[in-house]
Amino acid sequence: MSLALARFSSCVFCAISVKPKTVVEGITQALEKAKNELGISSFLIMCFLRHLSEADAFETLQESLPFKDKILGVGLDSSEVGHPPSKFERVFAACEKEGYKIVAHAGEEGDSSYIWEAIHLLHVNRIDHGIRCDEDATLVEFLIEKQIPLTVCPLSNVKLRAVSSMREHNIINLLHKGVLVTINSDDPAYFGGYINENYEAVVDSLHVSQEELKRLAQNSFKASFLSDARKQHFIEKIALL
Repeated sequence: MSLALARFSSCVFCAISVKPKTVVEGITQALEKAKNELGISSFLIMCFLRHLSEADAFETLQESLPFKDKILGVGLDSSEVGHPPSKFERVFAACEKEGYKIVAHAGEEGDSSYIWEAIHLLHVNRIDHGIRCDEDATLVEFLIEKQIPLTVCPLSNVKLRAVSSMREHNIINLLHKGVLVTINSDDPAYFGGYINENYEAVVDSLHVSQEELKRLAQNSFKASFLSDARKQHFIEKIALL
């Protein structure tokens, strides 16, 4: 069994006015098919677009509530700069009360302060990207101590010029320090680079070892929202490779 994470964003509700029922049921049907035919387990995370307003995010949250049984968590996507996590502090407080898991894009285009805000104001379970954490040694130590995962998307980091080239990417340096980094894909049809291509790019450019690859794969399960038992199952399976 492999693990996938499906996201959908508030633009489908607010900007192009697709009914929430249509979006959620359409995606969940596809995920069920993937589970039955391919053995892929998955969870849904609904993401607010940070370039839209707080009011739009609250509206999206309200529209999601009838489908809470199908949505595991909420996230914060889109262009970071000028739209810090603090803009949505009240929305995420409401999401916490509803029992959603919390994730947020922070520290890809935005600086390390965006990561601190996501941690202290949004109370995230996981940071998407987070590669600019190395601007702040105290932040890196905090991430290591708390084992807050970073879902790093190397190829899109390069595409968005958050990193000048794959050879300059800091994911392996962060791994060596003890940060819980993982390799992921980010809108691969748009930015290019599905999950295997991201792994290949890291291998080709940063010359990682087999053991480092195994650690990265194990980290992806540690960072997941699977049960502890399922996490341990896959971590042990990878260790035997």
